[in-house]
Amino acid sequence: MNNNLDNPYYYLENFQFVLSWVRQRYGDLLEAGEIDFIERFAALSVEPRALLVRMVMRKGDLFRASKLRYEEIGDTRAALQCLIAQGWVEADPPITLEQLFALLTKQEFAQALDLAAAKGMKKADLLTSVQLDCAAPRRFSAWCASFDDALVEVRVGALCERIRLMFFGNLYQDWSEFVLADLGIYAYEKVAFSEASRAFHRRGDIDAYLHLQACRQRLDQGEPLLEIERDIHAIDCDNPWLRSRRAKLLFQLGQACEQQDQYEQALRIYEQCTYPGARLRRIRVLEKQQRIDAALALAEAAAATPENAAEAQGLTRVMPRLQRKMGHAGSARRAKPLVPRIDLILPRPDEAFYVEEVARLHIAQAGDDAPVYYVENALVNSLLGLLCWDAVFSALPGAFFHPFQIGPADLHSADFFARRALPLRQCLSQLESQQYAQTIRANFIRKAGIQSPFVAWGALDEALLEHALQCIPADHLAKWFERILADIAANRSGFPDLIQFWPQQRRYRMIEVKGPGDRLQDNQIRLLDFCLQHGMPVAVCHVDWEAAPA
Repeated sequence: MNNNLDNPYYYLENFQFVLSWVRQRYGDLLEAGEIDFIERFAALSVEPRALLVRMVMRKGDLFRASKLRYEEIGDTRAALQCLIAQGWVEADPPITLEQLFALLTKQEFAQALDLAAAKGMKKADLLTSVQLDCAAPRRFSAWCASFDDALVEVRVGALCERIRLMFFGNLYQDWSEFVLADLGIYAYEKVAFSEASRAFHRRGDIDAYLHLQACRQRLDQGEPLLEIERDIHAIDCDNPWLRSRRAKLLFQLGQACEQQDQYEQALRIYEQCTYPGARLRRIRVLEKQQRIDAALALAEAAAATPENAAEAQGLTRVMPRLQRKMGHAGSARRAKPLVPRIDLILPRPDEAFYVEEVARLHIAQAGDDAPVYYVENALVNSLLGLLCWDAVFSALPGAFFHPFQIGPADLHSADFFARRALPLRQCLSQLESQQYAQTIRANFIRKAGIQSPFVAWGALDEALLEHALQCIPADHLAKWFERILADIAANRSGFPDLIQFWPQQRRYRMIEVKGPGDRLQDNQIRLLDFCLQHGMPVAVCHVDWEAAPA
């Protein structure tokens, strides 16, 4: 892996690093064509290799030769000829009118199609005016016979995408990770994982990931929902991680069906879906269909064994409504302690503002040596991440498999805590003494700036850290940490916007800020209830604006 951006071929060396990594760790899963590409690529001279990497790292597969200018490569046309001979690049491919339109400027497009009336038209209108007459694909040389230019198409884009997927284990990380790391913008924890650690263990897993990714893109593009549903179920997902990805995609598909009033399809999808929240959506769909008896029966079954706190909360709202519709006496809701309330009527700021910051400044000015910070979810999660740093970055099988991971791949898995029970409990046990504060302070210095799934470095400074360690009781931290680790995806959010400290009294309070017309979200309500249940000081601050002078 290259760490010197002064090297003009740094991107090529990084690409070669990935090829070697994948060849070494995934040799048994690679197809013959992929192995052939890796071996032949290494045998080429530097210029064609560099040019191919430049194109692979850019968007799309079509490139005009005139736009391929790189000082370190020099004569790119000679490099292109080498890549064409390898079969990795096609010269002068047939392209559609729409593809031509994307490649050319307005003036060039008008010149290519000899559009005399183009001067007063928008570029998009030019395309519309000729679409019916130019439906058949043609080669670039036929479209643009008068141009001193050529077009090439990269034919190994999909192959390189699979290699990138095998390296990162996902498709949201790309080649820029190397550059950001080399520049020092991102730093990653060095985990001593074995060479056997990898994201995929069967070739079918790679194909399944790409298949689900394609289905997700089709959903975003508005393709027919019934066809997408069929294709999602067409693949085999023995891998638990891929099953969870498919479940999430099915849930999103079900939501899309609801939005289009396709209730029967939505109901069928939710019945087959294991993603959290699917059962509650089934109840809502049955209610929309006026199948109240079936909706209530399912709600009562769910209430007996709710899948999580979010479902239990949702059921407290839907069940009384269903019972009323069935003519039953609604079950009495359990009375909850009221969250302390702060009401502020303030002058509306003249400039753009965040209501949380307006409230923070007002509360801080009113306090006597009681600083107020905007922290939202950052503070408690960061304290957890600093205390449990070594446990979170334990080199367990399947948790880490490349050098650019912010956190373990199984962070949101149901067995995240169980797999690390011993080291996590050892970290949490420090809350029984003052050792926890020493560990947090030490990791705040030792790990400064290193990417973490919990620590928000930009929101944390030494003053905030010290106030938190001095004013928040250890037993409050313990309760929060245990709650987050029990369900990281659901419980790491919902914390109040502000925290106020009274250092001399060694106490604090957390404050959720709501502007005019704003309401508490479900995860915020659950967190506030949790805090009240465990004696943690919280409040909700409602801000309204002073009436404008007449």
